[in-house]
Amino acid sequence: MMERSDKIRIFIVAGSSRGVTNCPAADSKASFFAQRAQELLPDDWIVDVFNLANDFVLPKIQSCNACVSTSMALCVWPCNCYEKHSFLEPDLMWDEDVYARIYAADAILVCAPINWYGPTSSMKMLFDRLICANGGNPDETLINHKDGSLAAQLENSPRWQDLSLNHLEGRTAAFFVYGDNGGDEIAPDGRPSILKHKEYFDPEGENHFNNPDHAYGPIIWQCRYSGIEVPEHLIEAINFGLGGNYSNNQIPHLKKDKDTLAVFDKWVSAVAEFVQKKGKAPAGKYPVFLTGADSAMPVFWRQLQLLLRTCCGGLWLHSIGYFTSRRAARKLRLYKN
Repeated sequence: MMERSDKIRIFIVAGSSRGVTNCPAADSKASFFAQRAQELLPDDWIVDVFNLANDFVLPKIQSCNACVSTSMALCVWPCNCYEKHSFLEPDLMWDEDVYARIYAADAILVCAPINWYGPTSSMKMLFDRLICANGGNPDETLINHKDGSLAAQLENSPRWQDLSLNHLEGRTAAFFVYGDNGGDEIAPDGRPSILKHKEYFDPEGENHFNNPDHAYGPIIWQCRYSGIEVPEHLIEAINFGLGGNYSNNQIPHLKKDKDTLAVFDKWVSAVAEFVQKKGKAPAGKYPVFLTGADSAMPVFWRQLQLLLRTCCGGLWLHSIGYFTSRRAARKLRLYKN
């Protein structure tokens, strides 16, 4: 499948971990916003939605292993710490073809809530795993997949300058971030109402963090650091559901919140206008080709292959696989003595 299209392509991330198929028992407002954006964007664009909601039985995004801290050349584009349809470490990023979908996109739209003054855990994991887009090694054969010594040699060689690029350079990202400022948990004095030790919490000190756009600042600047344009006017931060309890701030209530929807629709319109004017993002030197997301498979076949992977991988990993992996790691480490 081709990695780029002549049509403008948008990758929308619904950045909440909440989903009806898991403990929360309800779909997230992020998923509602993502679907609404998909409906509002031009019909002749390709709009691709990725929902980060945790599903009880499906793989999760695996954590970043921080290969960069050993050597930038050890961090491979796209990430080779994991792989598609892995038997040992199933990874949502690979199973859902996320690297190729982001590479194929001209713009990335993020609709995401604030969790504890910051981004959701799923959003943090997603962008941690995109570190490879910022100068990652596009040829793992040069380091024998994951040899630390070879990576260090490559990073210090003249060849490295031609390999280490921003692989998503020239794309656009836009952020719609929302919160509820603690809902009904906050007392009139600005402190949590159930807090017994009132002296522990200074409402004035909290003001620095209690701002929706502050929560996603690190991710926004990661994008800019990596050559992804994030215009200030495409960052929208809003609080709604203030003073109410959480069960009364769900999708059915949001659908009736005309003020919030008007802000969101205006943001989508601004994104569409900017992306249309900017046009297609340039193709990168080291493309990632679309292979298809597992969520597009028939459910029976998706679950069957996941069952086989999980069972076979578990048997191997918790038997001789554990010792084999430790031996392999010793051979590939940076300092072998």
